[in-house]
Amino acid sequence: MSGFVEKPEPIQVPGLVHLHTGKVRELYRNEAGDLVMVASDRISAYDWVLPTEIPDKGRVLTQLSLWWFEQLADLAPNHVLSTELPPGAPADWEGRALVCKSLRMVPVECVARGYLTGSGLVEYDQSRTVCGLALPEGLVDGSELPAPIFTPATKAEVGEHDENVSYEEVARQVGADTAAALRQATLAVYSRARDIARERGIVLADTKFEFGFDGDDLVLADEVLTPDSSRFWPADQWQPGRAQPSYDKQFVRDWLTSAESGWDRKSEQPPPALPQRVVDATRAKYVEAYELLTGQSWS
Repeated sequence: MSGFVEKPEPIQVPGLVHLHTGKVRELYRNEAGDLVMVASDRISAYDWVLPTEIPDKGRVLTQLSLWWFEQLADLAPNHVLSTELPPGAPADWEGRALVCKSLRMVPVECVARGYLTGSGLVEYDQSRTVCGLALPEGLVDGSELPAPIFTPATKAEVGEHDENVSYEEVARQVGADTAAALRQATLAVYSRARDIARERGIVLADTKFEFGFDGDDLVLADEVLTPDSSRFWPADQWQPGRAQPSYDKQFVRDWLTSAESGWDRKSEQPPPALPQRVVDATRAKYVEAYELLTGQSWS
């Protein structure tokens, strides 16, 4: 069992129809048929959406995504139409709401990996493959791969695990042409972002994208290259053979699995509220990632 510890009631706004509550985002449709995506300050770990929010997190995710969309505009069109607040929307939506094209979404998490860690490391240790792709001997946690790889996953509901699948399975599900386009776009965008991050002292270990079709055009959607969708490591501390320090919710994961939290991850009990010091440290990591990548101070 997992999901929301306390599922929020969506805010009702005149002229908007609420469509979906995700782990982090609320999705609405406006009267023109466009989507309105609002990033909350919710945080998830171990398939649970926690009862404690991280202040400013939704704004950081939104503003960082917008910055990346600009850096990638020549490689991949994106779904953003406007950052203006819809009429009647609460003031708190400022900086965290995007009006977006309504796309025909491709039901695949498009994951690019340039380094070995996470679920990829688990599979590699068992079979020397990741998503069926053979990799050389001798790699360890944090090793840079010979070249970036496309390792797709199926999209899961809130509280469920995304499941890694082979490229052949993606081609079977969405067609060979779409699968090829997804792989090409994913690796091109990852490679550009990896180089930009590296110039700023950050290793982009892996990331996931979502794409949809606007007519015949493949369009980059959802969030992009944030600490929620990517593994960012400080380059000056990168050391293969161990878990890497990271700009994400590792403080949250570490506390939840510590004796202090009193939570048993294997139980069906929901996790407890986070202490203030974990909230503050996690917020600081999100802000630091934003500032290092964009070169702009967070205010």
